[in-house]
Amino acid sequence: MSLEPNFLDVKIMGREYRVACAPEERDALLAAVDLVDGKMREIAQRTKNTIAEKVAVMAALNIAHERLVMPASVAQNTVPETVDTSDAKRRIADMGARLDAVLAPQQQLEF
Repeated sequence: MSLEPNFLDVKIMGREYRVACAPEERDALLAAVDLVDGKMREIAQRTKNTIAEKVAVMAALNIAHERLVMPASVAQNTVPETVDTSDAKRRIADMGARLDAVLAPQQQLEF
């Protein structure tokens, strides 16, 4: 990938593309290229389809679908203000009780 002012040459599924890109957006663009290239390669392999246009459309639809079904808090990299941890605490307590029950005979053997 070569870098010229405001342009970046990238490769997706073996094809080179020149993309306008501000220097401060370079890392985000490269991450997007990796995501698209990976998704297209996955779809091409899974469907045995080599027509780049069809694979690109399917990749775009898959990426859009994943983005749309993702909870808004995850998409925006935010954490909800309140998290209900009661179920997790109960499950941890249950696991602790099971471990104690299993380990109790072992502790008696050590003495």
